[in-house]
Amino acid sequence: MTWTLLFSFFALGAIVGSFLNVVTLRYGASTFRGRSRCLSCGKPLRWFELLPIASFLIQGGRCRGCRSRFSIQYPLVECATGLVFAAIAWKESSLIFSSPSLLTTNYLLLTFFLWSLLVALSIYDFKHKILPDGLMYGALAAACLLFLLRFFVGAVPHPWLDGLGGLFFAAPFALLWRLTRGRAMGLGDAKLVLLFPWAVGFARGLSALIIGFWIGAGLAVLLLLAKTAMRIVPGGMNGALGRRLARLGPKTELPLGPFLVLGLFLVYLFGWDVTGLSLLLQ
Repeated sequence: MTWTLLFSFFALGAIVGSFLNVVTLRYGASTFRGRSRCLSCGKPLRWFELLPIASFLIQGGRCRGCRSRFSIQYPLVECATGLVFAAIAWKESSLIFSSPSLLTTNYLLLTFFLWSLLVALSIYDFKHKILPDGLMYGALAAACLLFLLRFFVGAVPHPWLDGLGGLFFAAPFALLWRLTRGRAMGLGDAKLVLLFPWAVGFARGLSALIIGFWIGAGLAVLLLLAKTAMRIVPGGMNGALGRRLARLGPKTELPLGPFLVLGLFLVYLFGWDVTGLSLLLQ
């Protein structure tokens, strides 16, 4: 796959990421309609102020009207979604360059749609500590359809295990949610892991679950180490970063969804199996 084609998919992903920003900011509001505006002065944004990534860089991350700062979320999400689309194109390059058919076209469209929804879910969970049902059910439906397409062409070696294995993943999450009445974990995480076997199979879905926990735990340890280091530095806790780190503690709530999605994406791209279960199931 050429760099030009990869960049084209990156650009497409950045455009989709711009829309995902709107979805996550307006989800649950009274309406999705209406032009994008500066959240500080209410100035409607022109088309050249809405170019993904470029407009933010050209304007220095500020509104042209009131000069207030835009959230760094906008270019980060656009860039991340662009990278996700480029990575999917690299992963599915054999299908992209194959003779087009209704089956492969639907498979590729569903794949991009699924990961777009998972990016949106990650953003929303990171900001609000909740995985909204509307986006979640869309992701579950897309993953189920992808599983059925692979089953139709005989690309599912363990149909029953891959089809129903998500219940095995979701049960501990749902039980923990029930026992702690939602204090330790949200029910949205249980719904999220239902789609793991549909997306990558049971064995690699288990690996994605483990890798997601590893990433989340690793980040938590790094944040606590950074907090300790900032305490040692004279005046280190006085800055904005220091004040944020100072609020971290054993009861600090970290969203699990983004880490689970990242683990799933890494397994989807590279086929990692950290348990060796796929060898046992051959």
